[in-house]
Amino acid sequence: MPVLVVGSIGLDTVKTPLAEHADLLGGSASYAAVSASFFSGVNLVGIVGEDFPQPHVDFFGSRNIDLCGLQIAPGKTFRWSGEYHTDLNTRTTRSIELNVFEHFTPTLPASYNNTQYVLLANIAPSLQLHVLDQMTQPRFIIADTMDLWINIAKDDLIALLKRVDMLILNDGEARQFTGENSLIKAGKLIRALGPKYVAIKKGEHGCLLFGENAFFTCGAYPLEDIHDPTGAGDTFAGGLAGYLASLNHDEVTFEDLRKAVVYGSVLASYNVEAFSLERMRTLTPQDIVRRYEIIKAISHFEVLP
Repeated sequence: MPVLVVGSIGLDTVKTPLAEHADLLGGSASYAAVSASFFSGVNLVGIVGEDFPQPHVDFFGSRNIDLCGLQIAPGKTFRWSGEYHTDLNTRTTRSIELNVFEHFTPTLPASYNNTQYVLLANIAPSLQLHVLDQMTQPRFIIADTMDLWINIAKDDLIALLKRVDMLILNDGEARQFTGENSLIKAGKLIRALGPKYVAIKKGEHGCLLFGENAFFTCGAYPLEDIHDPTGAGDTFAGGLAGYLASLNHDEVTFEDLRKAVVYGSVLASYNVEAFSLERMRTLTPQDIVRRYEIIKAISHFEVLP
């Protein structure tokens, strides 16, 4: 069962205290789609310019990612440049060039309209709503967001929450959105706005999962070396969505989501071990299972049948 992934595809220049690299494959949809592809097929929707390198397109194709929804438009690809500070938890955006992404309107191929699992990666909530308007009764819808949309498009985001099954955001965004310092209160308030489930990412401290009268916390894998945190949240969301699609259950349960959160954390932990998506090129299913078992042990939960 494939998962539909809609979001940005771009070229990044990333500087960390360790190194700097230019023209890297980036964008929320890129990270999410490749991560999801370890568990399921992916229907990818995004836009790039004529300058987008063919090796990146070939990489997508090698990952069981359907590219019928990839738009190639006249002009240049979306570009982002950022610099991470010493702790690698904070970064400064050095430049953004929207280019062809500025006028992106996600148009789904007819073959994508009935995709059962949907991941609306980090793009404007108005565009996420536009995608849902084209869908035919998807089984489970996940949306990711960021502080920018909370600042400039909060009404659209609130409208989106009434139409999704799960929202993913980080701890700072949860506090910003709700005005609550307590993440427990924030998670409950966001659930009250519509989604059945809320996942609050806490970076190196793991993730909180909220459901109806249900709560789960997942620890993060204890990494010694982090090379590039870019896309970690998108990788988490993609791994989570891909795992759920691989189950193909008639109804997603909280137990399904507990496992999905751990698998998402596993994929994110691997992704930050190298710049861009380079670690994903060498990652194996055996690697994923091995680290899953470690995080499961750290999180102290039993895997349900």
